[in-house]
Amino acid sequence: MSLPDRKQDEVRRMLEGTHPPVPADLAVRAAERGARMLRRRAVARQVMWLLLVVAVVAFLVWASVEQPWVVPPSDVAPPLEGW
Repeated sequence: MSLPDRKQDEVRRMLEGTHPPVPADLAVRAAERGARMLRRRAVARQVMWLLLVVAVVAFLVWASVEQPWVVPPSDVAPPLEGW
């Protein structure tokens, strides 16, 4: 008997035997866990959107106060000619 045949025979024997007992509340626990995961994901998504909005508002406030697109005034006076 080759190796794959032996493994197939072992699997068939395991499947033909009695199945292990499953807890009665397994489906309820799985549903609760899934609902908890969905709630966590929803909260995480809301927090990420909130952080994004706060970052955009902070950037807009900073940009409106600092006005980085305006050229800063020169510290050096132009040369005076024709006095």
